[in-house]
Amino acid sequence: MSLHWSTMLQHDEDLLISRSGKCVVINGLLIVGAGPSGLAVGAGLRLQGVPFVILERAHCIASLWQNKTYDHLKLHLPKRFCQLPFFPFPPHFPEYPSKYQFLDYLQSYAHKFEMNPRFNECVESASYDERCGLWRVGTSADVEYLCRWLVVATGENAEKVVPELHGLEEFGGHVMHASDYRSGKDYRGKKVMVVGCGNSGMEVSLDLCHHKAFPSMVIRSSVHVLPREVGGISTFELATGMLKWLPVKMVDKILLILARCTLGDLEKYGIKRPRMGPIELKNALGKTPVLDVGASHEIKSGKIQIVPGIKKFSRGRVELVNGTNLEIDSVILATGYCSNVPSWLKVRNLQEESNEGKLGLYAVGFSRRGLFCASCDAIRVSQHIAKIWNQETNQSLYHTFL
Repeated sequence: MSLHWSTMLQHDEDLLISRSGKCVVINGLLIVGAGPSGLAVGAGLRLQGVPFVILERAHCIASLWQNKTYDHLKLHLPKRFCQLPFFPFPPHFPEYPSKYQFLDYLQSYAHKFEMNPRFNECVESASYDERCGLWRVGTSADVEYLCRWLVVATGENAEKVVPELHGLEEFGGHVMHASDYRSGKDYRGKKVMVVGCGNSGMEVSLDLCHHKAFPSMVIRSSVHVLPREVGGISTFELATGMLKWLPVKMVDKILLILARCTLGDLEKYGIKRPRMGPIELKNALGKTPVLDVGASHEIKSGKIQIVPGIKKFSRGRVELVNGTNLEIDSVILATGYCSNVPSWLKVRNLQEESNEGKLGLYAVGFSRRGLFCASCDAIRVSQHIAKIWNQETNQSLYHTFL
């Protein structure tokens, strides 16, 4: 679709769209997701004068952060690695902002760049129509959007992963996913099994300790646990600095030595280390190392019990793969999240199809490298789209004056 055709559409002041019944033609691009990635793309486009519409299935921006995170959550990396493009964190914010400080920041970000997502509108299908060269995007509001460019920014954590655990339906106690966990205040004196040993599993177990509960954490496989800081310097910052000069394997060896010196030998407490180094493993499989914020101390003190895999549940009990039986009151599934994009986007492979904006499709926030790389992706995508937009705008104006 050439831009001189789209400029003939009747504009809505806020949405820059033309309506025809339940079909909406967008003069610009459509962004799916009003989380940090979607907002970052929107900010870049706003600064370059490119119109856009953001669709968000929830009632608010950053719904994962607002609705599916525990109260005591803080950013795992220093704030300079987590701020979005063109708008730094306030200088008075601590080095590791809290969940609520981050949400305040995102609200200010959306306000600064005048972003007003269309809330409570869930995308149910999106496919490319070769006949007209547009994307057709259907939503739960029974509206079909037509757009030249489509940016998928729903992230890798849209849906919770709930594993099948033998006998769990017979357990009878309280079971929840970590996305529904807010605080350990209701678990005082309770025996709680936390299934999963990533950052969420470690921090939920730590929070349970702080509220006088008795957590046991299931670790089925190996995991890297690194200190969040070494000598007052962020481990992430230390690693990225070394990678400028040293190979990955060498940096991994240094990180593991520092972890051993700082946290001690965690293998004797049941935490086995993977054969691949933390950075090599992250690059190869996307598996993020745990950044310790205090759980290791409680593990070594015995307040957090490490247990092997689960064989089966029964009424008020769980049998482990080593034959041990434990009485427990509750189960918290810290088993992670996954993307929901394959359920609605009709392409074979998002990363391949969105490479360099083929057919006007872009993906932001799927690199498994956190907010910093999501921001870099957002800048790249917004600049690429703006370049095409401005070229076609100038061409359209040139033909207008002929």
